[in-house]
Amino acid sequence: MRIKLLIALLLVIFVAGITFPIMMINNKNSSEVNMVAINELVKTVEQNWGQINTETFNNSDFQQPLMIIDNLENVMYQTPDIQFINIYDAIKNRDSIIDVRQNNEIVGKIIIRNNDKEIVQKMKKELVTSFSLIVGLLMSVIIIYNVYIYRTLLKPFMQLQHFAADVARGNLDIPLNMDKNNYFGAFTESFDLLREELYAARQREYESNRSKKELVATLSHDIKTPVASIKAVSELMLLQVRDEKVIKQVNTIYSKAEQIDLLVTDMFHATLEELQQLQITVTEESSEVLVDMIENVNYDNQIVYDSIPQCIILTDAVRMQQVIDNIISNSYKYAGTKVTIKSQIKQGYLELHIMDLGSGISEDELPLLFNKYYRGTNIGGKNGSGLGLYISKYFMENMYGQISCYNGHDGFTVVLKIKLA
Repeated sequence: MRIKLLIALLLVIFVAGITFPIMMINNKNSSEVNMVAINELVKTVEQNWGQINTETFNNSDFQQPLMIIDNLENVMYQTPDIQFINIYDAIKNRDSIIDVRQNNEIVGKIIIRNNDKEIVQKMKKELVTSFSLIVGLLMSVIIIYNVYIYRTLLKPFMQLQHFAADVARGNLDIPLNMDKNNYFGAFTESFDLLREELYAARQREYESNRSKKELVATLSHDIKTPVASIKAVSELMLLQVRDEKVIKQVNTIYSKAEQIDLLVTDMFHATLEELQQLQITVTEESSEVLVDMIENVNYDNQIVYDSIPQCIILTDAVRMQQVIDNIISNSYKYAGTKVTIKSQIKQGYLELHIMDLGSGISEDELPLLFNKYYRGTNIGGKNGSGLGLYISKYFMENMYGQISCYNGHDGFTVVLKIKLA
């Protein structure tokens, strides 16, 4: 409807632009020759020849500019609005030239000025002015319509473009501003409803995945408890039995329990590899808690450690236990030797140096050990997910501490720096 109105308006302006100049041209008539008035003028001039002045033409109805000259082209009379130059100029201007006679002899001439040239010049100016006004009016209408098109059509589509880019990047929190009064009001409203549905679906998916992961983590933890009991009983039986067949069977039970324990640990880590879900609560703890943590992984007295200095540390006991479990488990798995732990207070940290007597790892691989899923070339076909040291680093840094590693003279060493309170 609005497009039709614009077309009609443009047609009206165009027709008016053509009609107005035509009417203006028709109203500009050239000088018409009134022979009766000219004859009376000639008679008046002939009767008053030699005595022609302004009063001579007081009773004349002749209104056109004129000049009266003698045979020598001397001006005897002329109206104020013209100036005589010569006969040639009058002929060139297409003026009317009439002879004045006395006793059948030509004594002078009447030159009636032709104003067609002036009329044409004036007409040209008026045509240029009217054309400029019409073009300006058309341009104004087109500009106003383009602004209208931009505000009602192009701008909403540009908003949709930015909105689609935000949705593609996953920014579903940004609503789509819309005006229901324009052509695409309902259309843009549908897009915003789509954004809200996508956001709700993402939240449901997030909650669902989180519930599943928490369930797997809980089951993993619950499974580790009876497995630890099986291992403890197996160790006790190994100390008591003497029959070789029974020892072999108990060793099988222990090794399978150990395998289950490692697999469940890997499953637990893989489930919670999105570390934002691993809550860390840092509190002030006595350094004595580290003794219990070490003893929890001191199978068969494989760990030798000095007395830990008495101090208050900033840590999350649960997460620190996981860090120590990961490091000691790696030593048991890859080095297969006793583990020595030395501790000291240095520059605001309690340092634990956890050392095994294994072959260590190549210097090129040391910077990569804390990367997610990275496993060194010394794994020897042993199971693992490559998440232990990665998660340990995340825990230590979020407990205001640090973790590093290096190859010592007698094996591989991991250094834990625990922040002092």
